[in-house]
Amino acid sequence: MGSERRRWPGWVYAEGEEPDYRFSLANERTLLAWLRTALALLAAGVALDQIDLAMGAGLQLALAAALVLLGIVCAGASWWRWAAAERAIRLRRPLPGSTLGLLLAVVTIAIGVAVLVGF
Repeated sequence: MGSERRRWPGWVYAEGEEPDYRFSLANERTLLAWLRTALALLAAGVALDQIDLAMGAGLQLALAAALVLLGIVCAGASWWRWAAAERAIRLRRPLPGSTLGLLLAVVTIAIGVAVLVGF
């Protein structure tokens, strides 16, 4: 390895071969898109906590907390997804599947319906 700097995380970069940089950059753009989604969920949770809706304060706080929690899960899962995809690209294996989109859709729909009912 000599003067080469070791990259982190090692379990991603230690195996396989350097892919075409365009694949790694596309994977990174996907990570950034998921992180923007996580940030939007966090902001939505804060906003929901601050507005006055015609629903119980406990329910409103629970929905806001669910959005914040979903944002945290989305941020963590997006990094894990990036790492797994990067490793698969380096090993020339099929990209791993993800249920993150389904989780986001189901929870967001449920929270949206609850907020609509609260209006």
